[in-house]
Amino acid sequence: MKAKILLLAVIAASMGVNHALHAEDGKINFIGNVTDTACVISTSSASQTVNLGSVSAKNFSAAGSTASATRFDIKLTDCPDSVTSANVHFDGPTHPANSTILALNSDQTATNVGVAIYEHDGVTQIPIDTASADVKLSPAATNTLEYVAKYYATEVPVTAGTANANASFTIAYN
Repeated sequence: MKAKILLLAVIAASMGVNHALHAEDGKINFIGNVTDTACVISTSSASQTVNLGSVSAKNFSAAGSTASATRFDIKLTDCPDSVTSANVHFDGPTHPANSTILALNSDQTATNVGVAIYEHDGVTQIPIDTASADVKLSPAATNTLEYVAKYYATEVPVTAGTANANASFTIAYN
């Protein structure tokens, strides 16, 4: 009988200790909205190829230098009145030397280079896995979200070879 009481006391005490080990240290509130509809992404934007062309390895004079700036866009139509702006989140495998740019596909032969994505000004980089700046949308028009892609040297020398990369994108509406 004493053994049962002792066992129950040990179990009760351990439950109190276990609770103390899992004390609340903070709180996170998740907020957001579910929209009734979203804009329609133009078929030419949903799956596109951006040709960065051929660039000489000599154009890259230092880590961080860029070359072959090429504009591309994502077109949105039929936006509901409740959606006033949107941003784009670019995802893909990041370069091991710089997590803000895309790594080249594994079968590519150029080295020390990746692909960076910029806002429409061509200066403000959008790090991979980070949202772009918000763009105002009009429900009655085709909305063109403009961006720039560039080759980006992670170190020098950049060596010649094929230099293709892939990204996916997600649009967030505000």
